[in-house]
Amino acid sequence: MTLILFLGVLIVAILAGLPVAFALLLSAMALMLHLGTFSPDILAQGLINGVDSFPLLAIPFFLVAGEVMSKGGLSERIVRLAMTLVGHKRGGLGYVAILTAIVLAGLSGSAVADAAALVAILYPMMRKAGYPEGRSLGLLASGGIIAPIIPPSLPLILIGVAGNISIAKLFMAGIAPGLMMGLTLMAVWSFIMRNEQIDTLPKASGKERLAALKDGIWALLLPVIIIGGIRSGAFTPTEAAVVAAVYAIIVSTFVYRALNSKILLEVLVTACRSTAMVMFLVGAAMVAAWLITVAQLPQQLAETLQPLVDSPRLLMLVIMLIVLAVGMVMDLSPTVLILVPLFMPVVKMAGIDPVYFGLMFILNCSIGLLTPPVGTVLNVICGVGRVPMSAAVRGVIPFLLAYAVLLGLFIIFPQLITGPAKFLGG
Repeated sequence: MTLILFLGVLIVAILAGLPVAFALLLSAMALMLHLGTFSPDILAQGLINGVDSFPLLAIPFFLVAGEVMSKGGLSERIVRLAMTLVGHKRGGLGYVAILTAIVLAGLSGSAVADAAALVAILYPMMRKAGYPEGRSLGLLASGGIIAPIIPPSLPLILIGVAGNISIAKLFMAGIAPGLMMGLTLMAVWSFIMRNEQIDTLPKASGKERLAALKDGIWALLLPVIIIGGIRSGAFTPTEAAVVAAVYAIIVSTFVYRALNSKILLEVLVTACRSTAMVMFLVGAAMVAAWLITVAQLPQQLAETLQPLVDSPRLLMLVIMLIVLAVGMVMDLSPTVLILVPLFMPVVKMAGIDPVYFGLMFILNCSIGLLTPPVGTVLNVICGVGRVPMSAAVRGVIPFLLAYAVLLGLFIIFPQLITGPAKFLGG
């Protein structure tokens, strides 16, 4: 009854058009009334305590770093370097998009930002070269969702806080799956382009490649600094966010000379607005999570899933199907903040590695960014590329199917994630 009440109020509030953060607070209030413990003071204190977390400090700094890199010319230099490496191959611009997506994922940590950058830079070039419109958009959107998996990833920070999972271990565990996603896209793109007759770019000379590498080396060093620093213990993920923001500002201002005080002010204002929205959502979710625990909803869910506890793979399959269904109608962040506190006790009871579960959860939610009706990344690429949603949906289907196969392989063979994670995490 309590679980039905919570989910019922939440779903009705969202369907009524209420922002997710307010819907969560309304659900929390309904639980408090049901439990006979309603108190405005507890709600207010819960909101404050929910965001009073050192790991969450990484979010504003990574947002600043991502905005600076977008405005400071780092994205364009990464594209230029990729063009010199693979632009001459059949379907070369597609491979450029995939390589760029992987590198940008190690810079920004935002699927929306990466997808928007890829479409803004590469889609006009692909359309001019005669690439299929829908398939090009599908590839660019699919490349964008690598960002939540490869560090520095904002969703990995959120699930680390919501599920009490080591963010450093999540970061290390995300590298191999992110690269596998890139290889999957390359395989699908190669199959799609096998019969296409499209003019390729001239092969870059060694001198041109070296020049592009020298120009882009400062951008390439950022993920190396972040991952190397966390891996060596030189700094925590939160401190890495500060290093990333400062590094991006210095490089964009003094090396690339693309950032001035006016642009920096715009970047900071944009990052502040994004931070405020994320933090309010996190605070509301933490209030709901606390009341979920008080109402013993995880125990009720555990009783429902009890028959599957002895079969971790089957349990993961069921959880992933639930997350996929929810992800189709809800954005990534609220899905993480609502469902993770519910599922985590069951996951621990089944003996599933929390880091593995966290990566799988974020990968699943990322796939939801490509599926209608919500499909945040789909909406972004349609807006930036000025194309109808129908074209983007048709174009993304082959890549969605490939990601679904990859997700299935990760369920059947958890070692594909846990093995590299243990190696990279030391």
